Amino acid sequence: MPVEIAFDVRNELGEGPVFDQRTAELIWFDILGQEMFFGRPETGRFTSVLFDEPVSAAFLDESGEIFVAGASGLYQLERPDRSYKLIFPIEAENILTRANDSRSCPGGAVWFGTMGRALEPEAGAIYHLARDRAGFRLSPLYAPLSIPNATCFSPDGRTGYFCDTPKQAILKVALDPQTGLPRGTPQLFVDLSSEMLQPDGAAVDEEGCVWNAQWGAGRVACYGPDGRFRQAVSLPASQITCPCFGGPAMKTLFVTSAKEGLRKGMEPLAGAVFAIEMPVRGLAEQRCRFSRPL
Repeated sequence: MPVEIAFDVRNELGEGPVFDQRTAELIWFDILGQEMFFGRPETGRFTSVLFDEPVSAAFLDESGEIFVAGASGLYQLERPDRSYKLIFPIEAENILTRANDSRSCPGGAVWFGTMGRALEPEAGAIYHLARDRAGFRLSPLYAPLSIPNATCFSPDGRTGYFCDTPKQAILKVALDPQTGLPRGTPQLFVDLSSEMLQPDGAAVDEEGCVWNAQWGAGRVACYGPDGRFRQAVSLPASQITCPCFGGPAMKTLFVTSAKEGLRKGMEPLAGAVFAIEMPVRGLAEQRCRFSRPL
């Protein structure tokens, strides 16, 4: 599977790609650059929005609006002028933390991850954020965590996946598909410790396989619904951060990367967004339901 450059950027810490099927745009972030990108895969052109704090993930709303995970909490982004405002604080008072890997989940809610800005051990958490007629409801799911990652969900919405990267294992948990809330205790899905692999972001294909970016290993690895390794795709950068499926047929795997901490010229393509044409379709990004009037 040949690897191409989808967007010729050099993000310090590229992360959080999602493909918006309605607009045919890829959205992604440079967390350390405090920047949100909107790209057209057919041309390779992109625009961006600068924030005044780290931002890491986008949540596509069923209304067409976009919400963003930032260090201070949940932002609403106005599509016409790309202005933004904080609408729900999350750990805003904690100057040590920022948002990390986060994703819309079954039931119109999101899983919102946080971590230490300086990689402080066990400074982070994963929350369930939902909205009803009474307003936003924030429920802690898993804490303490050091670097929450690999957040993704099975095609039927009955299984959630996540990890704490330093623990070198991906977990799975049964979900209520109507709410995205866990049912029961997380179980081991994939143990990567024997290979010394660092799991980062992940995406799921229509067959229920989990495609996991592995930081420092220069690859995205595929694991079947049973947790067994199936294959891996090598990329021309070591610090691979997160994949997502997109494109007209949902068969393009877009992959973000990072140049953080690398010596100048060491990896010329580090920080680019890559594209791989896959033999399998991916799942469309789930849409949250946050757009009711505040």
